[in-house]
Amino acid sequence: MRIPRIYEPAPLSAGQILSLGEDGANHVGRVLRMQPGQELVLFNGGDHDYPAVIRAVTKKGVEVEVTAMTANPVESPLAIHLGQVISRGEKMDFTIQKSVELGVTVITPLFSERCGVKLPADRLEKKREQWQKIVISACEQCGRSHVPEVRMPMELADWMSEPTDELKLNLHPRAEYSIQTLPVPEHGVRLLIGPEGGLSEQEIDDTVKHGFKEMLLGPRVLRTETAALTAITALQCRFGDLA
Repeated sequence: MRIPRIYEPAPLSAGQILSLGEDGANHVGRVLRMQPGQELVLFNGGDHDYPAVIRAVTKKGVEVEVTAMTANPVESPLAIHLGQVISRGEKMDFTIQKSVELGVTVITPLFSERCGVKLPADRLEKKREQWQKIVISACEQCGRSHVPEVRMPMELADWMSEPTDELKLNLHPRAEYSIQTLPVPEHGVRLLIGPEGGLSEQEIDDTVKHGFKEMLLGPRVLRTETAALTAITALQCRFGDLA
């Protein structure tokens, strides 16, 4: 059986005894039904994993002892900030989950002119928290110790105008660049993925004004969730750690 990995957002060190947080304790005690003496691995968003052993499982929680601290060098050398226009239903959840597995470092959900999702202000934080939990679960599954941040949803225009040294990329069927001809991103990539209906002509013009380079992935039109994962994979193959 694969040793479970649990996110524990607290300072960790070898020899430490602690009670898991509510989410971790529920997963270990109720979902996996693990018992004292069994092993797991904790991580807290840093550079290390923390192997641990379960000391006690009760109705009140799960107590573990950290037995070691080990380096976990699985992060890509390419930092990717994904700006994803929010898609309907489970498509957004899927995109976030898989992009984390592929190595993105920051995700900003975006509203655009043709975005098919409307979220009232009082629901934005709850939705962001839901997406952040998907990120954590993806890290537990794929072996990452760093936890990518899901930022608060924002308007596309505001995101495009943020100052950054990242290489700004937008997909376009008549693009100047292919993945093979892109300049080397010395300060990471800021990747824009539009909605299911595509960006409007004005928004495409605005990407050019804000310094986004247009990139072509191939001759076929991809759905928004396919475009995001294909672009991330291609960038990781060219500049990151997928070989």
